[in-house]
Amino acid sequence: MLDQLLKDYNEQLTRNGVDGRRLAERLTALSEIGKTEAGGCRRIAFSPEEQQAKELVMGWMEEAGLQVTQDGAGNVIGVLHGTSPERSVLSGSHVDSVPDGGHFDGPLGVLAALEVAEAWKTQGIQPVKTYEVIIFTDEEGARFQSGLTGSQAMTGQWEQAAKAALSDTSGKSFESVLSENDLSFQSFREAERDFSTIDAFVEVHIEQGKRLEKEDLPVGIVQGIAGPSWLNVSFQGAAGHAGNTPMNDRRDALIAAGRFVSAVEVLPPKVSGTSVATVGKLEVKPNGVNVIPGEVNLTVDIRDIEEDSRDKLRDAIWLLAEEVAEDRGIDVEIEQVMYVAPVKVKQDMQDRAARALEKAIGRRTYFLPSGAGHDAMMVGRKTDVAMLFTRSQDGISHNPAEWSTLNDCVETVHVLKELLEDLCGIRTEA
Repeated sequence: MLDQLLKDYNEQLTRNGVDGRRLAERLTALSEIGKTEAGGCRRIAFSPEEQQAKELVMGWMEEAGLQVTQDGAGNVIGVLHGTSPERSVLSGSHVDSVPDGGHFDGPLGVLAALEVAEAWKTQGIQPVKTYEVIIFTDEEGARFQSGLTGSQAMTGQWEQAAKAALSDTSGKSFESVLSENDLSFQSFREAERDFSTIDAFVEVHIEQGKRLEKEDLPVGIVQGIAGPSWLNVSFQGAAGHAGNTPMNDRRDALIAAGRFVSAVEVLPPKVSGTSVATVGKLEVKPNGVNVIPGEVNLTVDIRDIEEDSRDKLRDAIWLLAEEVAEDRGIDVEIEQVMYVAPVKVKQDMQDRAARALEKAIGRRTYFLPSGAGHDAMMVGRKTDVAMLFTRSQDGISHNPAEWSTLNDCVETVHVLKELLEDLCGIRTEA
């Protein structure tokens, strides 16, 4: 991986204390932990591999002069004390992965945040505000199908009953897995922090989409993080013999579902430019070759960075399901099974990120939404947040083929550094 990263690297990007080769070496070192036969990585939450990755980064943090601790949820916190340490600014991401994931989703955000501290050390800079590099536990949620665990603990946004009900694919309960890692629900509660002294959190992440690639830009500024609303929709008709039931005497639930799915696609652009809707799961009953489908159950994932427009789209999709069912003479049942409020990035934080981008790399600013959830979503309910996206090759993510060039990664670090210097009260020469 190192040779591939360095192959076309522009050495002129190694400046102002930021070292592209160091970043490449560290991305490569992390990629070896939990490496799969397909060339991806498997660092599932609360696994030895996740902890090994954390400990490797903790060693680098200490070398950079940070004071390093691990809290009761397993989050890693590396602290660089400022000259006025009563206020703090945070940056970071995660190192866990999906079962056969890529090498940039999460680690880039952690190593970018650490690279800023390394650059300041090289330049002899001490921030005014205290700076913290964070590694959040279990962002992906691959083990318990419930992610953002570390940021939930740090912000106090979790419920013990809900966590206690979780179990992994091997049948281990969430509580027993905590115990295996010398953690507990009590330690989780103790991981909650007082955010009244934390001024901002900045997260770098790969885009996981193609917008920046289409714009031919290395870095983008996130406007907000979409919150999902999931609808379970059940179309209920009547099963029957495929040969003996005339076409004009059928109550085919799959025909209704098909019309519904096709119509869902055209609704989001009518609501807003940042809303999306996806039918990604569909179950047909009785699912026989020669049987008219009597029931179809499906789930609609509806997202937007604006809660009002997301809810407007949800209501339109709900009405559509009812209208299709009525037109086809069948029944429909609809239930909202998830509702997560989106998090908007404040305009001031977007503006500061835009100024940092212009000053650091002189590129055109491009603003885009995040359709995926991130730890910044949890933290953003407690303090100001900003997110920077790094261009993803072909938009591929959660896949061994996930890739961002070293040039794009280092340009992102320069923007992050400029933004953090603004937030931490560091004044440097233009």
